[in-house]
Amino acid sequence: MTLPLDSGQLCTVPAVEVIVTTMQRCTDDLIFETKTVGVGDDVTLKCPRQTSEYGAALFWIRLVSGNLPEVLGGTLSIDYDGVNKTPRFTTKQEPGTFLVVISKTQRSDTGGYYCVKVDQLHMTFLKATFLRIKGPEPDITAIIQDPPSDPLHPGDSVTLQCSVFTDSNNKTCPGDHSVFWFRAGSDETHPSVVYARGNSGDECERSREALAPQKCVYSFSKNVDSSDAGTYYCAVATCGEILFGDGAKLDIEAFDMQDLKTVNIVMFLLCAALALSLIVITFLIYTMKKRDEDSLVYSAPTFSRKKAGRAERRNRKTAEGETIYSDVANRI
Repeated sequence: MTLPLDSGQLCTVPAVEVIVTTMQRCTDDLIFETKTVGVGDDVTLKCPRQTSEYGAALFWIRLVSGNLPEVLGGTLSIDYDGVNKTPRFTTKQEPGTFLVVISKTQRSDTGGYYCVKVDQLHMTFLKATFLRIKGPEPDITAIIQDPPSDPLHPGDSVTLQCSVFTDSNNKTCPGDHSVFWFRAGSDETHPSVVYARGNSGDECERSREALAPQKCVYSFSKNVDSSDAGTYYCAVATCGEILFGDGAKLDIEAFDMQDLKTVNIVMFLLCAALALSLIVITFLIYTMKKRDEDSLVYSAPTFSRKKAGRAERRNRKTAEGETIYSDVANRI
C-alpha cells in the first residue's frame, strides 16, 4: 500500500502493517502514548482537531490482536454535532478535539487505538494509543501435570491428572475457575478441546496451615487408540485469563505384526500342551482303574449238609410248626 503524506512524500509499506508499525515512521507529528485502566472503568481518548481543514475527516480505528481493524466512528474536521454511538463506544466532537469514549472496559478492549485524518487521498495518523485493560491477577500459583509412567497400547485406559494450586488467602476473582483439556497432535496445527468441566469444589482439599496453598486435582480418563497420541494440556480459565500446564505426552505403542504372530504361536502351543496334558491324565486314570479291577478276588462261601436223622427231621417239623404258629399268632 502507498500512502501519500501532506509533505508529498510517499510511504510504501505492506497493507497489514500500516496501522501497526511502519506508518509511525512516515508521520512526523504522530503522538503515541500508553494508557492503563482497570476492568469496568470508562476511558476517553482524545485526538486534536483543526477546524480550518474543511475537506478533512477524522476517524477512530481500533486494532486488537487477532482481529481486523475496526472503525469506531468518524466526523468532519470542522465543527459538527453528529455523534456515533454503539452500546459501549461513543465518538463525538468537543472544542478542538475528536474523542472516543469506551464504557465499562473489558479485557478484550486491550489493543491499539488510532486517530486518522483523511483529506481527499491523503491519510495522516494523528495519534496512537495502546490501551491496556488490567484486571485482577489470578490466584493460581502453579499447575502441575503428571504424565503416565507405563507405556500405553490401543485399548488401554489412561487417567490424566492436573493439580492446580491456588492462594486461597488472595482470591481476587469472583466465581470458580473452569478446567479444559486440550490435545495437540503431531499432525495438527491447533490444539483441540477434548474435555471441559467446571469447579464443583469436590476435587479440592484445604490445608490445615493458614498460609498453605489450596490444592485441586482434576482427572480425565479415556480408552486410547492409536489416533489419541499427542500432548495433553490442562488449562484453567480464571480472572479473564487462561493458564496452561506443561502438558503430558501420551505415546501409544501399536502392536507389531511380528510380535502378534509370535503371541499367536505361543498361545497355540499352550493350548496344544493343555490338550495333550488332559489326554495323558485321562489315560492314566483309566489305566489305574483297570489295574485295580483286575487285582480284586471274589470268594463265595460253600455250605454242605448231611442227611438228617429221624429225630432231626422231627425237630425240624416241630420248629416249622412253631414258626407257622408264631407267624399266625403275630398276624392275629
